[in-house]
Parts: sequence; C-alpha cells; structure tokens
Amino acid sequence: MDVLEIMKIIPHRYPLLLVDKILEMELGKRIVGLKNVSVNEPFFQGHFPGYPLMPGVLMLEAMAQVGGILMIKSLGLEIGKYAVVFAGIDEARFKRPVYPGDQLIMELETISLKKTISKMKGTATVNNQVVAEAILMAAARELESIKK
Repeated sequence: MDVLEIMKIIPHRYPLLLVDKILEMELGKRIVGLKNVSVNEPFFQGHFPGYPLMPGVLMLEAMAQVGGILMIKSLGLEIGKYAVVFAGIDEARFKRPVYPGDQLIMELETISLKKTISKMKGTATVNNQVVAEAILMAAARELESIKK
C-alpha cells in the first residue's frame, strides 16, 4: 500500500504523517509499515542541531499510525471517517538511535481488537536491529467527535 492509499485511511498529513508504505498486512493479526527517515524532517532542526536523532515519541507515533491502519481496515470502519487515537502506552523501550537516511520498519501484532479499541505489540527496527518497542492501546473515534 503506497502513501496515497495510506492518506485515504488515516487523517495524518505533513509534517506528522510518519508512514510511507505498508509492506504486509494480515487483517486482524499483523501489519508491517515503513518510514523513510529523511534529513529534511522538520524535527531534526531542533533534535539535535548537528547531531540529528529521531525523537523516540515520534517512533511510537509512527508505530501507532501503522497500527491505526490495521485497526481501521480490520474493523471495517468507514474510510475517511475515523481517526485512531492513543489510549495508552506500556513497556516503551528505546534501544538504538534512528538517524537521517535510516529506513524504520514497524511491525505491529494484535493482542486484542474489540469494537473500537485495540491493543498491539509494536516493534521498530532499522537494518534488522530493534530500535524501539512498546505495547500500544488505541481507540477509533469518528473525526467529527474529536472536534472541540
């Protein structure tokens, strides 16, 4: 699945769209996504000047976006009508830095998936080495319901 298809499913846009491609997907079970980490990412201007590192929280967000795609597709939610929002993060660990030029591969496996709530185990790797992992909980919400 390419980025144009991804943008039909989740509402994220630049500079916070953090998934470029879906490589594999088994509905209700697992998904694998890819983020090409570019030196042009806006967060590198301040994190850290001269020593660019991808912030750990953005690795978690990237994993969550990939998981959100799996959740929306698996539950058969109406495309373009829902956003998946964080409900919790457990056991987050950051193992290695992620630099400009890296390809961040994110694999999420479903632990539970009910109505509009999910729990997934996420692992992010670069060059087959784990860089981050976490248990992510999320809730699907109609876009109209999250407006103030």
